Amino acid sequence: MEAVCQRCHETLREADRYCPACGLPQLIYLATENSSPLSEGDAQNQAGAAGGLAGTADGIAWRLAIQAAVVLAVPAGILCSGVTPIGPSLGLLWMGGAAAWAVGLYFKRARPGWLTLGAGARIGLVTGLFASWLTLSVNGVALWVTRVVMHQGGQMDSLWAAEVQNSLQLSQQMVAQMGMTSAQAAQSTQFSRAWMLSAEGRAGIALSTFLAGAVFLVCFAMIGGALGARLLAQPRRPSA
Repeated sequence: MEAVCQRCHETLREADRYCPACGLPQLIYLATENSSPLSEGDAQNQAGAAGGLAGTADGIAWRLAIQAAVVLAVPAGILCSGVTPIGPSLGLLWMGGAAAWAVGLYFKRARPGWLTLGAGARIGLVTGLFASWLTLSVNGVALWVTRVVMHQGGQMDSLWAAEVQNSLQLSQQMVAQMGMTSAQAAQSTQFSRAWMLSAEGRAGIALSTFLAGAVFLVCFAMIGGALGARLLAQPRRPSA
């Protein structure tokens, strides 16, 4: 019966210690008379494969992966929230870097022989989900504290009304360029103003804004995780 890789089911030669397709370390049996001591690097790789990858799914030891993701997701989620001076662009870059760092930390702890781009993206996805959830929570708590505890609801309402007015002015100019009559433009503007200034409208706009930001954070985290797998988790193959 021919030997195959446990991960990708590629056919293995008798002397293969690593899968030629995915790089996964293979458990081989050496007869006593032909046995030779393993090098230090091979021993570390096989020990990592037996220990760090125990109980894996899709080639990922998820216990170690989640630990690495949480460690980096906590500071990333806080820094990407509205309570820090970091802007949206820097927040997205920070999220991608945190996910790549999480992949590197996982690779250092689990010591797998190989980490694919897909595995890195999945670890980045977990990092992004944790971080985006924390970002939403911090933003929600910050809004509640500002309005209820610090009693700045009137100031927040004034700022929101000014933003709505500026947005409706731009919208009215766009509507006029589309050839609508003044009466139609005024009716559309009045309806939009009433909805945006209502409690439901404000809640819907705030929620959609937060969710859109969370989606971007998760996407950049997946990209960062894939880049981390490509740059930080290099395959460990035996030298010729």
